[in-house]
Amino acid sequence: MVRQTGFRGAPENRCQGVRPISVSGKSSPPVEGLSFEAALKELETIVSKLEQGAVDLEDSIALYERGQALKTHCEAKLKAAEGRLEKIVMGAGGPALGAVETA
Repeated sequence: MVRQTGFRGAPENRCQGVRPISVSGKSSPPVEGLSFEAALKELETIVSKLEQGAVDLEDSIALYERGQALKTHCEAKLKAAEGRLEKIVMGAGGPALGAVETA
């Protein structure tokens, strides 16, 4: 008995009539220039495509690489926002607020 994995049909049947997707860095905007929201939206799209399993191996690898870059970019944006918020809190008498919260 043959167990089926996540593929629908044989690979040669699965790819017929499917237009190749463009995943190269040339057609996608540079990650560094994206806002947090745009990067997160693109990352969600990539995850969805990879979960569906309808992308060939080479495109999957390229999507995964782009996804990793987007994840790193989002993390950096969040860390920068956290730093800005800490400066705002510290400038507004933050240590006193922290003492009140722990009491």
